[in-house]
Amino acid sequence: MFRAISPLAIPSLILVAAWWLLPRVPLLTPTRQDLLMLSPYLLTAGGLLLSFHFRRGRICLLLLLTALSYYLMTTYLDGAADTPQAYLVTNALAVLLPFNLLLVVLMREKGIFSSASRMRFIFLGFQLFVLWLTLKKQSQTLWLELTRPLVNLPLHDYLEVPQASLLLLGAAILLASIRGITRRSPIEGGLFGVGVAFFVLLNWSWLPYVPALFSGAALLIMQLAVVQESHNMAFRDDLTGLPSRRALNEQLPGLGSRYAIAMVDVDHFKRFNDTYGHDVGDQVLKMVAQRMMYVTGGGRSFRYGGEEFTVLFPGKSAKDAAPHLERLRQDIADYVMSLRGDDRPKNDQAGEGRRSNLRSQRDVSVTVSIGVAESSPNLSTPAEVIKAADQALYKAKNGGRNQVSLHGRR
Repeated sequence: MFRAISPLAIPSLILVAAWWLLPRVPLLTPTRQDLLMLSPYLLTAGGLLLSFHFRRGRICLLLLLTALSYYLMTTYLDGAADTPQAYLVTNALAVLLPFNLLLVVLMREKGIFSSASRMRFIFLGFQLFVLWLTLKKQSQTLWLELTRPLVNLPLHDYLEVPQASLLLLGAAILLASIRGITRRSPIEGGLFGVGVAFFVLLNWSWLPYVPALFSGAALLIMQLAVVQESHNMAFRDDLTGLPSRRALNEQLPGLGSRYAIAMVDVDHFKRFNDTYGHDVGDQVLKMVAQRMMYVTGGGRSFRYGGEEFTVLFPGKSAKDAAPHLERLRQDIADYVMSLRGDDRPKNDQAGEGRRSNLRSQRDVSVTVSIGVAESSPNLSTPAEVIKAADQALYKAKNGGRNQVSLHGRR
């Protein structure tokens, strides 16, 4: 459960921290208060550098929009909430922030310098030009029409956000949270946090320090989301969602003196690929990885490469790890996988007579062979233990597959 909601955890903590800090800002020294008021611009600069470096066009758009909204709030709404300009800015932001957030949530990442991204920046620039033009002419008509109530709801009288904007913002927050959980994406989780920050900004921007704190919170959430997503790309396997071999290599030096390492290999994986195609092979790897995420006994699962996986058991012997690996093996063997997509063999010339039968066989079972070894005076480095676990794995393969083999045991 925690793994599922983890993309939403950091944004939620930042928002709670901003709310906790709000009544304590007046207790800060004037210098620190000035720094707080300046922080959204500093965070925007840092976020833009990260966005350009990692080519995150969607985040770049939101960074620019958030910084601009903060500038407008501090320029037109601070201490002058009853002026025509303040009224216009309030309604304009109530349209621009939810609308563009929902667009960003619905967009696919296209980088920063692609033609699609250029069109997105041009569209945002057009919206800002319209805002500038209406401010210059002090024309309220457009923003009043876009923020007109849709239905009569007494409950809505307690909120500053117009009904249409509230619908757009709610849709963006809901969709981003669902994608953050299902895809385990820090970027989508970050968009959820930005949506909540926008909700606070649009409802309570007239409160002292709310624009600085919650604009800063939104900008910080976006920065951390880019860093987290980039870390995941480097250390997490894209297909299975498990930590990658690079992450495994980072973990090995910190195992201590007592540990066990298991190597897990999918049985007859080449046959799956040759018979059903690589798409089905990917389904097999995803299914195995999904079960390995929940290995018991304190095991940490990694994708080693191809159809091979690794499980680390810090502080345990091979004998201690064996029951948990046996439970994992049984769990995978008991799972009946329903195939999706075309069942045709990869080679169109092979298995022509067999192919029609395979189409009706939509359910298949998968097994794994597991070899496990432990650190010892003879196996003093993780590389030696992995090699020993591989030897135990080959013994399991040669012994009939679908079994757990301990190094050094007959």
